[in-house]
Amino acid sequence: MISQFFVLSQRGDSIVFRDYRGDVPKGSAEIFFRKVKFWKEDGGEEAPPVFNVDGVNYFHVKVVGLLFVATSRTNLSPSLVLELLQRISRVIKDYLGVLNEDSLRKNFVLVYELLDEVVDFGYVQTTSTEILKSYIFNEPIMIDAGRLPPLGPAAMFMQGTKRMPGTAITKSVVANEPGGRKREEIFVDIIEKISITFSSSGYILTSEIDGTIQMKSYLTGNPEIRLALNEDLSIGRAGGRSVYDYGGSAGSGAVILDDCNFHESVHLDSFDVDRTLTLVPPDGEFPVMNYRITQEFKPPFRINTLIEEAGSLKAEVILKIRAEFPSDITANTILVQMPLPTYTSRVSFELEPGAVGQTTDFKESNKRLEWSLKKVLGVSDHTLRAKLTFSQESHGNITKEAGPVSMTFTIPMYNPSRLQVKYLQIAKKSKTYNPYRWVRYVTQANSYVARI
Repeated sequence: MISQFFVLSQRGDSIVFRDYRGDVPKGSAEIFFRKVKFWKEDGGEEAPPVFNVDGVNYFHVKVVGLLFVATSRTNLSPSLVLELLQRISRVIKDYLGVLNEDSLRKNFVLVYELLDEVVDFGYVQTTSTEILKSYIFNEPIMIDAGRLPPLGPAAMFMQGTKRMPGTAITKSVVANEPGGRKREEIFVDIIEKISITFSSSGYILTSEIDGTIQMKSYLTGNPEIRLALNEDLSIGRAGGRSVYDYGGSAGSGAVILDDCNFHESVHLDSFDVDRTLTLVPPDGEFPVMNYRITQEFKPPFRINTLIEEAGSLKAEVILKIRAEFPSDITANTILVQMPLPTYTSRVSFELEPGAVGQTTDFKESNKRLEWSLKKVLGVSDHTLRAKLTFSQESHGNITKEAGPVSMTFTIPMYNPSRLQVKYLQIAKKSKTYNPYRWVRYVTQANSYVARI
């Protein structure tokens, strides 16, 4: 059971606070924020998602810049509470359409009503958007999404400064559009988070894809949906062959999932025949299917690093990234990071001529180089030179004291697994019923590391 739930802004302001059991001090929000802030200012990494202070367990997740926090004095499963926090944020987003500080403050009555139905005396009752509609009576106050900065999930579908049409992120599942109309549309997002480790010579040591097919429906009457995937999709491997008799080729070019699971609303009656999922989508955003792939795939970026000594107190680092994806695709918000030797005192940077939208920084507190690129076109190369100055003479191999290089990025309309939605069929109510269908792909870096 949880004792408290609260949401904090980036400044530490308490936006939402609910005390369920009264066994944790009221100042817990301030204690939590000071602890998290101290963690970062002390030169360390981000605070862990779970930690203990004076006998109180703090669990937190960061969603679009907001801190969703739960406290408890009992020994709870961390994964259970973290999943609860994610689901609470998802439910609030389903009802408000836009999840940010402004929308929470303007809809605090609705948010507290949701929290009282989701959790009772610290025990979870339900996190289903569809079930909650029977108990929630307040209407959301809508926020103009057009003036919002591109934060969080909405930013995944940005191409330069243009947003893809009809983002489900900024619409409430319960509020109608002006005039009482409701736009009939459905969104299917294939989101893949990739983890790759490169050796110092550039070979792939480990690779994995954690993917999900996310759906959000704005269809009235909850019609039946048929979602068709690749015909050559195989699930499970044993000795290089599929362990399930699902038909489909497991040969070259086939999509092979190591394992997968489906939402409870999905029917698999025809899945083993033609790879079609049948479901009646519930209200709100939900994962239709989660899957994992360890089959070898082409990495979207290659990283090359060279470190050369330039005297007893100097060295030069050359970082080069190459985009391996097609030229008609653009990656956004790329960040390259590299830990430097602890005795590094100063770093000067040199970008390639004509570089636009690129920034560099040396984080002296934790001796880390950062290279940020606003966007990168496919099949392109980018190089950074960094000249290091040391406070003492190096007595060892500099390459052993630096690195590894890590990357984070987002690539809209690209997925390395080649998993595709072949068609999205909606049961027709009439001949004129033709709702909008949006199918979108995005790839993100979960762990993208290159050894030096």
